[in-house]
Amino acid sequence: MLLQFLQTCATLYLPTLNADIIDRGVVRGDTGYILTFGALMIGVTVVQVVCNIGAVYYGARTAAALGRDVRGAIFDRVQSFSAREVGQFGAPSLITRTTNDVQQVQMLVLMAFTLMVSAPIMCVGGIVMALSLDVPLSSVLIAVVPVLGIAVSLIVKKLRPLFRTMQERLDTVNRVLREQITGNRVIRAFVRDAYEKERFKGANTELTEVSLGTGRLLALMFPIVMTVVNVSSIAVVWFGAQRIDSGGMEIGALTAFLAYLMQIVMSVMMATFMFMMVPRAEVCAERIEEVLDTASSVVPPADPVRELKRHGHLEVRGAGFAYPGAEEPVLKAIDLVAQPGETTAVIGSTGSGKSTLLGLVPRLFDATEGEVLVDGVDVRQLDPALLARTVGLVPQKPYLFSGTVATNLRYGNPDATDEELWHALEVAQAKGFVEKLENGLDSPVAQGGTNVSGGQRQRLAIARTLVQRPEIYLFDDSFSALDYATDAALRTALGRETAEATVVIVAQRVSTIREADRIVVLDEGRVVGAGRHHELMADNETYREIVLSQLTEAEAA
Repeated sequence: MLLQFLQTCATLYLPTLNADIIDRGVVRGDTGYILTFGALMIGVTVVQVVCNIGAVYYGARTAAALGRDVRGAIFDRVQSFSAREVGQFGAPSLITRTTNDVQQVQMLVLMAFTLMVSAPIMCVGGIVMALSLDVPLSSVLIAVVPVLGIAVSLIVKKLRPLFRTMQERLDTVNRVLREQITGNRVIRAFVRDAYEKERFKGANTELTEVSLGTGRLLALMFPIVMTVVNVSSIAVVWFGAQRIDSGGMEIGALTAFLAYLMQIVMSVMMATFMFMMVPRAEVCAERIEEVLDTASSVVPPADPVRELKRHGHLEVRGAGFAYPGAEEPVLKAIDLVAQPGETTAVIGSTGSGKSTLLGLVPRLFDATEGEVLVDGVDVRQLDPALLARTVGLVPQKPYLFSGTVATNLRYGNPDATDEELWHALEVAQAKGFVEKLENGLDSPVAQGGTNVSGGQRQRLAIARTLVQRPEIYLFDDSFSALDYATDAALRTALGRETAEATVVIVAQRVSTIREADRIVVLDEGRVVGAGRHHELMADNETYREIVLSQLTEAEAA
């Protein structure tokens, strides 16, 4: 700001020096005066250029640093979100807010440091200098500045709602494009290419229409400003010529006055350029603030428990979960105990709340009633890092990150050796196909694991959790993409590997969970039965229906 102030003062001083050279040097034929003040003008110009370069340099650094910090703040906040908050905003909108919205704010800050700081100094300084040259002629400014201000204000007022709509429609384009890229196989399988093209065309057209609307308004801005500039210049020359003819002012003063008029108008133009960006950046800033002001429903404890006995005892006591505004809770009064060295299975129809129940343990979202205890401590009181080391979750839809097989397996334990990785792959029945890859553990994995099959992806996700070696293993329908032989071999190997750990399995296949030490049956968010397979077959109708939908009576027995 100091550099901008100095360069603006230098710019304002130059027309006065030029007027002096004309009136006292050129008119009088004083070459020495011209050379002396010409050298002074060069010196002032050098100061102006150096200060301007420095101001732009530091302004760009500051704007870039602001963009970095805001992106970091959004990233940190989103990382703290539970599944509830992520679903509230949607992944495409969060991506747009982190990239495009931050870029708009960053650009506004850059323009503010390079243009906006100098514009008011230039405008006020130019008016003061013009008044010092000729007060009567300065009356032209009284008409010029308000006209410019009113015209710009009216355009900006109409721009703001259009920019908000533009950002929302940019979200829509991002969402549609993201769906089409991720769902490419489904689109081709159902031959829906034409439909998806029309859907993208619709979203793209809507964005184009609102962009054209803003473009038309912005296109009015500069012609209006330039019209006012040219009319005011004509007025200054007209009235200035009369003042010179009457002896009220000198030619150099008129030249300087015209220069100050241009500087005043240029400052208004710079402010106009800023005002073109302000509405969109303001909308983007509001969207960023919406993310930063949204508190996660999963709050880290103020005084966390940092140590556990690490036995792996899991208890769900009267737990329930409901989404905000939902008519019915997803889970109601769930009681469940899982002991170390035992396998507890959870089964139920689709939508009965099985995955939600498992999500309460690693705090993907918090129970809205009741509590979830690990080794006798409520998970809401545990240090997040300790909870992550204690509980290992293999989600229903396993996600692999871009990198290699090794980097994905080391996600839970960065210090794991290659021997530990191979052992985990062997237990997860993934060693065979990884060995066949060209680079083994260093073989590339695409984003989301799209370059491996669904079954391979599940086995790699299981191996990743085995490398972590937690006390509590949570398998959320993690065997659904495996054939029966691989499923059986994997469960046998897992039984040996997790013999002393607590294992909780959510599954749709009865064959996967029938040998569990305890089977918990969910129906519409409630526990309707618990026991071993033969016990539930005898006295639990819900479980019996699920089993007989997959097996015959003889197979079930």
